[in-house]
Amino acid sequence: MGLGMDDRFNTIAGWTLFGGIVALGLSSLSGHYFLADKENRPSKMGYVIEGVEAEGGAAAVVEPIATRLAKGDVAKGEATFAKCKACHTIAQGGANGIGPNLYGVVGEGQGQGRGGYAFSDSLKAKGGKWDFASLDEWLTSPAKYATGTKMSFAGLGDAQQRADVILYLNSQGSNLPLPAAEAAAAPAADASAPAADASAAAPEASAAAK
Repeated sequence: MGLGMDDRFNTIAGWTLFGGIVALGLSSLSGHYFLADKENRPSKMGYVIEGVEAEGGAAAVVEPIATRLAKGDVAKGEATFAKCKACHTIAQGGANGIGPNLYGVVGEGQGQGRGGYAFSDSLKAKGGKWDFASLDEWLTSPAKYATGTKMSFAGLGDAQQRADVILYLNSQGSNLPLPAAEAAAAPAADASAPAADASAAAPEASAAAK
């Protein structure tokens, strides 16, 4: 009776040990399987969504408005202004619509005139005149320029497109002189030039001394 119990115990112990060995083997195999391509894993996990700027990315450099106006295109500005015609007229003597008539607007006081158009208080409070720089800022984002403005247009993200529209607005009854574009920076002088000039001047100085 005692011998049978020992055999049964040994059998159970053997199966238990066998099961442990099998479990350990499967764990090792699964680990090798999932790490098989470890050397090919990217150094930075995740994926890029197209159109989303990476965190900390540098903002695009925008040329000064004077530079963009100098190379602008009135015809392109007129084509872009077609987006504005749902709210604005621009013909001389044109009626106000959802937005004011814009004939001769460049150089006029902000939030003033326009045949009695009811401007928002936020725009009237800006003061100053619609010059090229203020129009550029306004067209970038009206809501940021004058918080509370009635104009719901989101703005033009393309900097050159804004300049083209401003050129077109200026051609419609304003015709103000354009600001002078800044001259391009002169290329740095060759560092070897001064040394060359000095070496050339040395013989002349020696000859003069004689």
